[in-house]
Amino acid sequence: MSAPKYEKLFYSMSEVVKRYDLPVSTLHYWEKEFTELKPKRNKKGNRMYTEDDILLLDTIYFLVKEKGYTIKGAKERLKADRITQEKNARIRNSLLNIRALMLEMKESLEAEIKKREG
Repeated sequence: MSAPKYEKLFYSMSEVVKRYDLPVSTLHYWEKEFTELKPKRNKKGNRMYTEDDILLLDTIYFLVKEKGYTIKGAKERLKADRITQEKNARIRNSLLNIRALMLEMKESLEAEIKKREG
């Protein structure tokens, strides 16, 4: 899959099918299997995929078509990746809080040293 980076708000089903060289039925099946894949619909009821949908489809395509994952395996991998991202975000927030606390302590110590020297 050598797909170009699109720069639109929404992509039609035909654009997505062309991008991945997949039948429409495969995209419909993936929508049923991967609950986080929920393209919006226009007034006519046509699916309109967002950039987030495209990113998710990139991942699903990579796992299923390029890496040979089963649908079940791809779901598990996506879930594990999501959990890892959540853990990493919590760790990052904790580290930022620790850093802020250490900077406060440093400033306090520097002020105390300056006070004693002056």
